[in-house]
Amino acid sequence: MDLDPVIHAPVRLRIVTHLDTSLVDPDDEVTFPRLQRDLELTAGNLTTHLAKLEQAGYVATSKTFSGRKPVTYVRLTHEGRAAFHTYRSALLKLLGE
Repeated sequence: MDLDPVIHAPVRLRIVTHLDTSLVDPDDEVTFPRLQRDLELTAGNLTTHLAKLEQAGYVATSKTFSGRKPVTYVRLTHEGRAAFHTYRSALLKLLGE
């Protein structure tokens, strides 16, 4: 049983786990600075891993403006949520739980 290599990277696994467990509604989103703070990542590290997840269709980002300052929002897509749940089930099965 293969584990999804996009999710399997430790930082990306932390990102999708956080988005899956901390956002109640499937369409909820979190600001980039909040996600960065919650996961204790640098902006560059988070940006790099979000790009990989977005390329796979697992997360979506959007920008709005608060005054003249852009605010980036991140959400787990329905495909990302399904991929994470499949990954989680495969990992638990692999671990014998």
